[in-house]
Amino acid sequence: MGPWLTAVLAGAATGVLSGFGIGGGTLLLIYMTTFAGVDQHLAQGINLLYFLPTAATALPSHIKNGYIDKKTAKPAILAGLAGTAAAAWVATSLEVSLLRRFFGGYLIYIGIKELFRKAPQGK
Repeated sequence: MGPWLTAVLAGAATGVLSGFGIGGGTLLLIYMTTFAGVDQHLAQGINLLYFLPTAATALPSHIKNGYIDKKTAKPAILAGLAGTAAAAWVATSLEVSLLRRFFGGYLIYIGIKELFRKAPQGK
């Protein structure tokens, strides 16, 4: 399979996951850095650009189905904007090897947490 087709398939698969709201961009970042040989800083920038149209495509369906709580979303968005600005400044100043370690540690933490998470009562 050629590199172009592999990239298209990775984009499509992570797009589906993004539509579900479960971190398709994170998997795209892993694909780009591990399999496509893209530098971590460049992959993060591509991932941010990738997120804009995929989120815009999925958002109307979530709004239509009542899955957006504006009261909760507003402060989360404002805090997210501030956090994103600070984290982007830090991430672009870190060495790639350290950034990759932080990202890998984060993925391991989330993976372990998800493996042992209990389902909420009544679901």
